[in-house]
Amino acid sequence: MAFAAVYVIWGSTYLAIRFGVATIPPFIMAGTRFAVAGGLLYAWARLRGAPAPVAREWFSAAVVGALLLFIANGGVTWAEQRVASGIAALLAATVPLWMVVLDWTLHGGARPRPGIVAGLAAGLIGVILLVGPAQFFGPERLDMVGITVLLFASVSWAVGSLYSRKAVLPASPLLATSMEMLAGAAALYTLALLTGEFSTFHPEAVAVRSWLAVAYLATFGSIIGFSAYVWLLRVAHASRVATYAYVNPVIALLLGWALAGEAFTPQMLVAAGVIILGVVLIITSQSRDGSPARPAQVRTFTPVTSHTTQEAADDAR
Repeated sequence: MAFAAVYVIWGSTYLAIRFGVATIPPFIMAGTRFAVAGGLLYAWARLRGAPAPVAREWFSAAVVGALLLFIANGGVTWAEQRVASGIAALLAATVPLWMVVLDWTLHGGARPRPGIVAGLAAGLIGVILLVGPAQFFGPERLDMVGITVLLFASVSWAVGSLYSRKAVLPASPLLATSMEMLAGAAALYTLALLTGEFSTFHPEAVAVRSWLAVAYLATFGSIIGFSAYVWLLRVAHASRVATYAYVNPVIALLLGWALAGEAFTPQMLVAAGVIILGVVLIITSQSRDGSPARPAQVRTFTPVTSHTTQEAADDAR
């Protein structure tokens, strides 16, 4: 269910972000999304009995929130004003490559198996087919500022995802997620203030579709999707979790065809097949490996007042 959330829900957020930034400044839009979602999740986690986080946990949450939500998500939101969504999807699909390489070289992860390397390559080739060479060699020149921001955002997302696996965060996944969202929202609002977005923002001029997009992004994209992603990072291999970046463009195309009457060409169908093949190669390669993700980092959904078995063992040691 968690993989389904990051595959399907996050695949729909490209369109929602596009609707949102149509009449809402990007940093205000992104900050509002995470402020609403983070506030609701924080209140819910505390009501369920989660203890108040300590300063060290807030620091870790702020780092994760800055890397994932402020730099990465904020960068994508801003760049979609300058770069076509297909190019944005292509550059976002480099996240699995960054995660696997950085996990191996900097975080002591296992050397990628041949099947994982083949799966990553197939996924990237599939996304290139999905976007199409016309995006690069067509009559319109690419916005290199937007391209640079998107690439930096992809690296930041990979770094933040890997850091969160070792960060000192609350035992409750919901509380940790809410703190990351609140920290990211604070940073986004600060940037909106510094760039003058608040001085030119007029809520009465915002289209209804943009408000609906923010509501969708806050509830489905953040509360459900991001919570599922943070939990998956604790219990699954980084390369398997990162397959969402290959599947999201396929979902986005299918939703555009089904709900918005957008074209779905044979080229797109072939690309989708190659992407799915890449995901299958990654998952089956890890299934044959059989090694756990990293036991010391694994946590499961439990009542927030109790420890998992692994945490209890850590406490005993």
